[in-house]
Amino acid sequence: MKSVRFSKSPLLSQPLPIWRRHLVLFLLLFGFVVLIGRAFFLQGINNEFLGDKGRARFERVLDVSATRGRITDRHGAILAVSTPVRSVWAIPEDADLKPKQARQLAALLGMNVQDLNRKLAANRDFVYLKRQLPPPVAEKVREMKLAGIHEKTEYRRYYPASEVMAHMVGFTGVEGGGQEGVELAFDQQLLGRAGSRKVIKDRRGNVVESVGGMKPPTNGKDIALALDANIQYLAYTHLKQALEEHRAKAGGVVVLDVHTGEVLALVNLPTYNPNNRVRLVGEQLRNRALTDRFEPGSTLKPFTVALALDKGKVKPDTQIQTAPGRLTIGTATISDSHAHEVLTVEEVIQKSSNVGSSKIALSMQPVEMWTMFSAAGFGKPLQLGFPGEVGGRLRPPAGWRPIEQATMSYGHGISVTLIQLARAYLAFARDGDLPTLSLLRQDVAPTTSKQLFTPNTARAMRKMLEMAVLPGGTAPRAQVSGYRVAGKTGTSHKLVDGRYANKYVASFAGFAPVSNPRLVIAVMVDEPSNGQYYGGQVAAPVFSQVMAGSLRSLGVPSDAPLTPLNQAAKNEPVQEVM
Repeated sequence: MKSVRFSKSPLLSQPLPIWRRHLVLFLLLFGFVVLIGRAFFLQGINNEFLGDKGRARFERVLDVSATRGRITDRHGAILAVSTPVRSVWAIPEDADLKPKQARQLAALLGMNVQDLNRKLAANRDFVYLKRQLPPPVAEKVREMKLAGIHEKTEYRRYYPASEVMAHMVGFTGVEGGGQEGVELAFDQQLLGRAGSRKVIKDRRGNVVESVGGMKPPTNGKDIALALDANIQYLAYTHLKQALEEHRAKAGGVVVLDVHTGEVLALVNLPTYNPNNRVRLVGEQLRNRALTDRFEPGSTLKPFTVALALDKGKVKPDTQIQTAPGRLTIGTATISDSHAHEVLTVEEVIQKSSNVGSSKIALSMQPVEMWTMFSAAGFGKPLQLGFPGEVGGRLRPPAGWRPIEQATMSYGHGISVTLIQLARAYLAFARDGDLPTLSLLRQDVAPTTSKQLFTPNTARAMRKMLEMAVLPGGTAPRAQVSGYRVAGKTGTSHKLVDGRYANKYVASFAGFAPVSNPRLVIAVMVDEPSNGQYYGGQVAAPVFSQVMAGSLRSLGVPSDAPLTPLNQAAKNEPVQEVM
């Protein structure tokens, strides 16, 4: 059979319909026009879409961390500061480590290999491997030059005062936000605002170059607390010694400046190390001076007497019959630790007579006592801005029975926090008025305050409270050589499951020097269990030690002879009754 070339095929000699040729040509031209139009639209008119997609593959906006503000004491001593650290992160898709590399990296990061491999196997674009590493460790990771493994600069909070300032200063979380204490209360001022910069990265995540402008970060503001680091350390040291000596469960000390209402020291035990919180438990975190309520016992007697003086019910030399040392109200009986005969109002405070205090209280209306207690700051938080602060317990006066009114006069049936008690004693140290407390340093004295008692009443109470620390009173161990001191002890049973148990809270609140008060100090020791539990035995010595060191640290002039205090130690204090 004779072969025929393709070009000579008879099929090609058949002419195509003219409409078909025109249709094919039209379709080809139309396709070209559509492609050209689309290209013009995307690249000329609406080019942001492709630009965004392209930039998303190589441009990144990096956060520029702001430095958290420092926290200092009133003299500028650093209490909290941010130090630069490095965090190691990975892009799991890019990370392809050999077994030997994984072991080396895990050892540097302080991880086990299984945890490291689990993170690198995560179906995510970004994962932290280890945060807040010391720079030398991060440098060793960088020297390994591992694909997909990167690092960034962050800041870690460091607390030089450690346990001494823990409850006041608090701490931050791994992201830099405040978690406790002042760090939380003033988080917005300390935090600042992060900046940003735009960079070009290659596929391995390495920065190639910076593009565009940089938005600088706004660093957090420094905060100067009212705390005095020297006084804080004194309070911490002497409270710790007292808890060890009396085998107590917990305790607290609050020191206030009489002139300004500043909180110069606030100590709680047990405490914790904010630099190492691996084994931290909730009990250590509690800022007991603001969160724990207790019945203040006889430390509330001066408020009952001051109210009676203001109301004209009694005078300092008014005589109160306290014999035979018991007072029956309904089915309940109130007792004194030592039976007395007739006592003046001054001696009721000096000897801490429950009977005398109860009789004075019952001469007034319940609403009058409630109004005074409420105005003194009991029953509601002081609004210091501190997290977790509670208000204590003060029931409305409508439901008070006579026995309840009597027991409230000497601090039972009412609960307070230690800082509330300390603040209320400012009324006796000042001219009967109460300033607002401040956690921050105040450069000027407060111009406003709340009048609780008249100036004459406050001066009369100062004399009575000074008698309480002299021989024959409940707290001779509170005396300070070279200074006149005034204050009141408190001892109360603890409520356990709604019943008073054989456990105690010992307390003392007072001020010095009496001639021109400068400091108010309140001390609380929870569950002393080494044989002594009265406030005059347990809390008063702590007050004396802290007050002595604090007044000398502040350079407060003496207002009494510099005489040895071993005689006061020999005189056993008159014990107050719970």
